[in-house]
Amino acid sequence: MKIKIHRGTHQIGGCVTEYEYNGWHLFVDYGEELTGGPKSGTLKVEGLTHGDISKSALLITHYHGDHIGSVVDLPESLPIYMGALGVKIQKLLSSQLSHRNEKHAKLKERLDTFHTFKPYDVLNIGPFTVTPINIDHSAFDAYAFKIVAGEISAYHTGDFRTHGFRSSKYPKLMEKYVGEVDYVVSEGTNVDRIKKKAETESDLQKRFVKCFKKNYANVVYLSSINIDRLFGLYHAALEAKKPFLVDKYQKEVMDTIVNDDGLWNKSSLYQYGKFCPYDVSHYIPQKLEKLIEDKGYVLIARVGPQFDKIINVLPGEKQNYLSMWEGYVDKSRDAYNEELAKSLCNDYKYMHTSGHCDINSLREVFRMLHPKAIVPIHTDNPEQFAKEFGNEWQVHLLNDGDSISL
Repeated sequence: MKIKIHRGTHQIGGCVTEYEYNGWHLFVDYGEELTGGPKSGTLKVEGLTHGDISKSALLITHYHGDHIGSVVDLPESLPIYMGALGVKIQKLLSSQLSHRNEKHAKLKERLDTFHTFKPYDVLNIGPFTVTPINIDHSAFDAYAFKIVAGEISAYHTGDFRTHGFRSSKYPKLMEKYVGEVDYVVSEGTNVDRIKKKAETESDLQKRFVKCFKKNYANVVYLSSINIDRLFGLYHAALEAKKPFLVDKYQKEVMDTIVNDDGLWNKSSLYQYGKFCPYDVSHYIPQKLEKLIEDKGYVLIARVGPQFDKIINVLPGEKQNYLSMWEGYVDKSRDAYNEELAKSLCNDYKYMHTSGHCDINSLREVFRMLHPKAIVPIHTDNPEQFAKEFGNEWQVHLLNDGDSISL
């Protein structure tokens, strides 16, 4: 087997990895490069973007734009595989954005051609045996892949963490479905945060409960497809006895999870409690006023005139929260979102935890896998990655376009 990193050795967004064996090509992810990050331009990859693709396939780890966002540029005959529930969520997002974003309009159509899979259902693609491992990330239905060809096994981590609601089962799942592998291709997003231990989603949820109980009017800005955070806030609102207000799109996202018959549908976290989320898209003053009365409310907000109008008419002194990366409201960052910063004003609480693994947790995962060597991707500091882990494992530091033969 040969592993080639076409993009992602020195940047976090837009990673493209190739596994090659006996003339077959298995690619993982084909997303957009992040705003403000390094740019490699349009990729030209034989067997992926052009040329003979009869022995090629693409695996998508999850629906974040830096992993799926550029698939519309690939040949229509290329087989693309993605988690079944992830495809549903991406369809909702692309439908929401398609009226003002041509790429999402094309992606919405392309999703209908995807091959879908469910957790741990083995895929046989040419000489490759692929086991999709459901992992915890800020995207729902996200996957790592165990990839085997010949006598060589590799584990492609995808983006993941071990401090989410669903992380407790990770060691047992690794033992059952992965075991030891020869090589690990690992994300290293948080490699620079050496001493920082990530707050768990459970602890963050508990902090939100306290805030919701204290404040009458709570307005939270977060990504509507950060499913665990969305449901965590919903249950926090229930515990605080506050109505949970969303718009039509957010309600559709939540309904899709609640009605899914997959792996997590038995968990109470992904089911509605005594009160369902209330859709405020069609604002009816009398009905909404009766709902919130003296209880107060939790509103999950998005940037835009629709939500600005709703927020302005809702009663109470608002406590704003930012529950996503703070770089979006940092003027020094290229990802700065002026509209979001204006909506938040200066008086907001920052309550967020990362969707990526911290350093100590990464080390624990590597010790479970017992690899011969590790290849870092999805990091802007591979040298720090090697410094952290090079004393226990061989770390291959590659440049974009480099490959190693296993």
